[in-house]
Amino acid sequence: MQTFHAAPASFLAPPAPHLLPPGATALRGCLSAKGPVPAAVASRSRACFPSSRRPSQRRRCSRAASSGAVATVTSVDDAKKDVLVALSQIIDPDFGTDIVSCGFVKDLQINEALDEVSFRLELTTPACPIKDEFEQKANEVVAALPWVKKVEVTMSAQPAQPVYGGDLPEGLQKISNIIAVSSCKGGVGKSTVAVNLAYTLAGMGARVGIFDADVFGPSLPTMVSPQNRLLVMNPESRSILPTEYLGVKMVSFGFAGQGRAIMRGPMVSGVINQLLTTTDWGELDYLVIDMPPGTGDIHLTLCQVAPLTAAVIVTTPQKLAFIDVAKGVRMFSKLKVPCVAVVENMCYFDADGKRYYPFGQGSGTQVVEQFGIPHLFDLPIRPTLSASGDTGIPEVVADPQGDVAKTFQNLGVCVVQQCAKIRQQVSTAVSYDRSIRAIRVKVPDSDEEFLLHPATVRRNDRSAQSVDEWTGEQKIQYGDVPDDIEPEEIRPMGNYAVSITWPDGFSQIAPYDQLEMLERVVDAPRAATPAVASS
Repeated sequence: MQTFHAAPASFLAPPAPHLLPPGATALRGCLSAKGPVPAAVASRSRACFPSSRRPSQRRRCSRAASSGAVATVTSVDDAKKDVLVALSQIIDPDFGTDIVSCGFVKDLQINEALDEVSFRLELTTPACPIKDEFEQKANEVVAALPWVKKVEVTMSAQPAQPVYGGDLPEGLQKISNIIAVSSCKGGVGKSTVAVNLAYTLAGMGARVGIFDADVFGPSLPTMVSPQNRLLVMNPESRSILPTEYLGVKMVSFGFAGQGRAIMRGPMVSGVINQLLTTTDWGELDYLVIDMPPGTGDIHLTLCQVAPLTAAVIVTTPQKLAFIDVAKGVRMFSKLKVPCVAVVENMCYFDADGKRYYPFGQGSGTQVVEQFGIPHLFDLPIRPTLSASGDTGIPEVVADPQGDVAKTFQNLGVCVVQQCAKIRQQVSTAVSYDRSIRAIRVKVPDSDEEFLLHPATVRRNDRSAQSVDEWTGEQKIQYGDVPDDIEPEEIRPMGNYAVSITWPDGFSQIAPYDQLEMLERVVDAPRAATPAVASS
């Protein structure tokens, strides 16, 4: 079963009678109206095998003027209004908003003769699955104006950038989206899905990297065949230079010359942190993380270090797989990482004109129904899919027109669209206001914010340093925290918490849910009042 829905065939709607200014900001799908726009933003695509036309290319549309056609505009301003009204017929199918009202049209130019038009449409990602449709419709509606003889449309994309770039390690500051591919159970094909998803996104025109987070059993060195199979460190910057295969950057402990690791948990977390954050990834639209099995320290480390945009869950039809996958979905939910799709691997095979389900049916559907994950994709049992993991050539590269590649194409479209939506959501913002000596907490999707006394936050730390994990006994006492304590630094910790550094060197991880609970418990006043919640 596959619940992915393709984009509507038509993007046209009647012209809107009232238009917002071209710079207005509104909901976005694959296009962007965020922030100041550079003079020229070129889309740098590094797709490594045949794909559709790159977003940075231009399309020109010319037509001979009809003998009876008479120009209906008398000035450049009138001509621009005419073009914007025409472009307002194009609707973003994800949000139902026209591209003019959203401010997607950039650099609109009309020549002095009032018969040639050029403009740019800006995308948030070069992998936008409907970029060609937008370009085609933009050409059609503008060329249909009676005074237009020539149209030139340029498609571009924003530079890769995370939502909170300044608060991230340097190696992650130029990555727009980080996608976790997880199963929490070994042997279900998670690495196969991660690698093929990465190369599908690259084929759609995106700049992509893969991070193999399994130190105990890295799969990437077997599944791809880069010419350089050893990671190199830049002696000047002390950063790791990723290896590359078919245009996709990749890092794995298996490329570190160590093979498989034999080490304790805390050491593994340190290795994962170093490999991920000190790698010079450069500008990436998507970094796909092949998560290790389980829900342990490594997963928590990754969710704390990197703000994961979304997760793709991989399962198989067996009930046992569902039990483990359910644990993983709950973990991501607690860490505020949206699960956007479920891939059910090894679902069926076709033989003698019939379809057989050797492992039963329903595990993937159960995950979707129980946890409300909107998209389900089925992968068959195919010898070629299994063999591609051993030959070093991903299936979507070896057979880009096959049925398996089509399923991954639909998965890639789903991931791109869901990431675009997720990036528009504002997370909880936490900061310290020294003027009133209070911690401000801004709740998402609301104009409200509340204040917390710093001592209240510190005294309610629930880590093992403050509370005995076995008995629940409070180690830190009320009097141990001075009333005038102030935080030295507050920075985001993944999607679910902030890390607060205190003057005594203690680093506290404060989940957003816990801060909101404190607000309810102490009945902290809203930011409209100067008072601060006392401890």
